[in-house]
Amino acid sequence: MIRFAVILAMATLIATGSAVAQDNDVAISRSVQQRIAKVYGAGGVRGLEAYQSGFVVSPEGHIATVWSYVLDVEPIVVLDDGRRFESKIIGIEPSLELAILKIEASELPYFEVGKELKATWGDPVLAASNLFNIAAGNESASLMQGVISGITNLDARRGVFKTPYRGKVMVLDLIANNPGAAGGAVVDSGGQLVGMLGKELRDANTGVWLNYAIPIDALRKAIGDIIAGRATTAPPDDTPVLPRDRSHNLTTLGLVLVPDILESTPVFVDTVKKESAAAKADLRPDDLILLLNGARVGDQKTFTELLRRIDRRDAVSLTIQRDSEVLPVRLVP
Repeated sequence: MIRFAVILAMATLIATGSAVAQDNDVAISRSVQQRIAKVYGAGGVRGLEAYQSGFVVSPEGHIATVWSYVLDVEPIVVLDDGRRFESKIIGIEPSLELAILKIEASELPYFEVGKELKATWGDPVLAASNLFNIAAGNESASLMQGVISGITNLDARRGVFKTPYRGKVMVLDLIANNPGAAGGAVVDSGGQLVGMLGKELRDANTGVWLNYAIPIDALRKAIGDIIAGRATTAPPDDTPVLPRDRSHNLTTLGLVLVPDILESTPVFVDTVKKESAAAKADLRPDDLILLLNGARVGDQKTFTELLRRIDRRDAVSLTIQRDSEVLPVRLVP
């Protein structure tokens, strides 16, 4: 009887411990999902999916996400509780494939990005995202369980992956490259943020998809600077519009853009006029203009309007994307 009682007590302790652990896992999972945002924007010139994921990084409504064609328009953000918000893109860092959105909300559950967490090979992780647009309202975001199978440099210089990001990535042993998953959060076993899910990448040589996340260590400073206003790319609204004969325009720079046929046509270069400022700066057809004097230019209308605020005697600084490179370019009239 005594032996049976001991065995029964041990079984009860094991069952209780298992139940407590399970309850803790459920609590962590729910806490993570409450910090995930669904981001809806444009489908790009090829009519791709018009949604992706993000995660809340401040109680005042700052949301980190992947910079992509989805953000060609100011996106709609849907929170875990189903509330919908119009958002503003207050900053981008193209070389990190990072964008920060702002919605008018407060007291939101959020991930702390200031904590230094060292994720390493073999660590168990959860990936939270709105892959395949499974959560359109107050439905919970998707959670996938896996491990970090490696940490390595993402080398785009050899043309293996078409992305401007060149730095360390966490290679994930889970299927994280599904449509809509980009911009989601990767957390450790305690629910702490360790990375952001990257965009869909495919090896140009082998056709193998890469499941990866950008470590939060690589994004921390940029997120903090944008939230604090130290690195905003919002267009200036206090600079006066100059008369047309004094301001820059496409002709003064020697640029011809692709036809403006969409609601929000990206600023792709079509041709460059010979001997122009653009030609001397080595701008080329198919270059995508991202920033003008530090301000984001998501469409051609914004680009031409910003040029009206720059004296045509002044140099113009551009940030462009050429294939998988992000380059600074300075046009001197």
